[in-house]
Amino acid sequence: MDRDLYGLSERCGHWLRARRWTLATAESCTGGWVAKALTDVPGSSSWFERGFVTYTNRAKQELLGVRPATLERWGAVSEQTVREMVAGALHHSPATAALAVSGIAGPTGGTPDKPVGLVWFAWGRRDGALYTAQEHFTGDREAVRRQSVLTALEGVMRLD
Repeated sequence: MDRDLYGLSERCGHWLRARRWTLATAESCTGGWVAKALTDVPGSSSWFERGFVTYTNRAKQELLGVRPATLERWGAVSEQTVREMVAGALHHSPATAALAVSGIAGPTGGTPDKPVGLVWFAWGRRDGALYTAQEHFTGDREAVRRQSVLTALEGVMRLD
């Protein structure tokens, strides 16, 4: 078990529980790792609602309602897409808050405009509050994905 991820997940759970919030996740490049980290914490069912693993564009459209035009114009790894992923996670769940992550973990798939390590995040609340962030992580596929999970979890606690 990764102690850093576990500790951060535990803090995130305490933070959510103190607000009586529940969380939904919408993940692409992390493949469910955020949900796994959260559900490693005993008692997480009181604050973790559900996770959507939408690795493909089709899954993003079918499960979260991401518009084809958004994916066509901006791509899966974009601020516009993660915004729609958060909106879809909130729409398709009773959760109070949601996070979304979409990126290029590598080792292939990068372009000059969207290099390996580029990851977009969004965090939102049911009341409409929303914020996004872009990161460019270094390292191999595992390192990019792990840093993405940490960033996603840290961002939840900025939703206040």
